[in-house]
Amino acid sequence: MIDDFLAQDLSAVEDAVRAAAAVEIMPRFRQLATHEVDEKSGPHDLVTIADRLAEEHLTASLTKLLPGSVVVGEEAVHADPNIYGALRGEAPVWIVDPVDGTRQFVNGDPEFCTLVALALRGEILASWTFAPALEELATAVRGQGAYVNGVRIHSGSPEPGAELRVATAHPLYTSEADRRGLARLDVPGVAARPCGSAGLEYLKVARGEMDALAFTWPSAWDHAAGLLLVAEAGGANSTVDGVPFRVDRDNALPFAVGRDEATALRVRDLLRGA
Repeated sequence: MIDDFLAQDLSAVEDAVRAAAAVEIMPRFRQLATHEVDEKSGPHDLVTIADRLAEEHLTASLTKLLPGSVVVGEEAVHADPNIYGALRGEAPVWIVDPVDGTRQFVNGDPEFCTLVALALRGEILASWTFAPALEELATAVRGQGAYVNGVRIHSGSPEPGAELRVATAHPLYTSEADRRGLARLDVPGVAARPCGSAGLEYLKVARGEMDALAFTWPSAWDHAAGLLLVAEAGGANSTVDGVPFRVDRDNALPFAVGRDEATALRVRDLLRGA
């Protein structure tokens, strides 16, 4: 079933992602009322009416496109953490972050996106990263390359001897232990900065605009689409225990993503303290 679906024209998925953004997200961009923004775990963990309604929109449209599939979405999991277990099940799973970069969205910053990935038994098969305010859509299908607005992209490799540009988990969302681990990147030859929208940081690595990422949290909706996009552009990732990040298991954290394998391993080794 899943092979037949992937062999089809996947433009219907693109249409569903664009429609959710057009109907539920963009009409509220820079138009949010105070009562349409709530806190989840704290003042920096925000959710808006756009997040909730866009996820509902995508849940209905994506499961209709692929009967028998299920959705693991950020807002649904917040309401019922047991939903996350579907990533270990046998059904195809749509992994959805309706508004990745909610903080930016609330602040009127266009650097936010909608993330959708399709996975089966932990393998990410296809992904869509849509930044509606920037009018950019990045797509990837396993084994078929990575594209932005229909143009194939390649991550390439850093210039020999150049300072590595690394985006790291933002300090607003990290523990003291996480920050101590990320501080291992404070070495000569590495220029680290806090990340913004995770999905757009992955896109920058896939394009070769950033060299690497270092993340300390495991949420599948933040990583699934970007991991496939980077891999199909030529990049790689590794957790600190030396294996790739997977959405269907507990991963050793932090983990590194690089525009090529050597870069991913270099950043991983720094995170290990090697």
